[in-house]
Amino acid sequence: MEYVIVMDSCGECTARMKEDERVISAPLTLQVDDHIIIDDDTFDQADFLRKVAESPNCPKSACPSPDHYKEAFEKAEKRAYGVTLTAELSGSYNSAMLAKDLVLEERPELQIHIFNSRSASVGETLITEKIQECEEKGMEFSEVVETVENYINTQNTYFVLENLETLRKNGRLSNLKAFVASALKIKPVMGATPEGTIIQLDQARGMNKALVKMVDYIAGAAEDPEQKILGITHCNCPERAEAVKNAILEKISVKDVILLDTAGVSSMYANDGGVIVVL
Repeated sequence: MEYVIVMDSCGECTARMKEDERVISAPLTLQVDDHIIIDDDTFDQADFLRKVAESPNCPKSACPSPDHYKEAFEKAEKRAYGVTLTAELSGSYNSAMLAKDLVLEERPELQIHIFNSRSASVGETLITEKIQECEEKGMEFSEVVETVENYINTQNTYFVLENLETLRKNGRLSNLKAFVASALKIKPVMGATPEGTIIQLDQARGMNKALVKMVDYIAGAAEDPEQKILGITHCNCPERAEAVKNAILEKISVKDVILLDTAGVSSMYANDGGVIVVL
């Protein structure tokens, strides 16, 4: 293959990507208590969510090894691209960078670039789509890198969580705050900074009001949305995701829409009922 794109499994593959041998998923590993779960095609979301709900402990994840990335990059004849979960939340980017160095020691003629998505989930999916779009236009490697890095700079990531248990278990939310939020049905509207860290943008009482606020943030921040693909992933709530999509499209026009169910790592962060939007 002339080129390959290696996306870590926090990014969901579309049906087309799954059929394209040039798009390779590098699986992260999830752990719930003593259960080790590989985030690949065997991932069972319903079983995973049940295990998480039953456990008093926070689920954990481990990034793909440098060897895994190295093996995938070596399938490229000329160009290899890596797309990883934000480096602020995972070691996946560093692992891919190490693999790049190892490959270039043996094959210095290979062109490799690792994209730190500074996002997650469908944000990575959209970056992979953009790389392929550039490749299909016949761009030179340096032009692909520049175009995609510029695209990443314009991306905005948003999400609303139905369930705050993962945030409570991993210490991002105190027990008291989680209890109060749950009792008052307060749902946080979350986003990502330009550097790829998670921040709370707003909050609302009730999921529907929180989703309305998120849609307002998305529409308000959108720049040239008609040139972009809208990406939405949901954790076990397709009707909610569809409603979010329709609400966004009532406010802005976009080039296309990708709507997917969350894979393993995104399911861990979003938890049951969560919705992630990237534009």
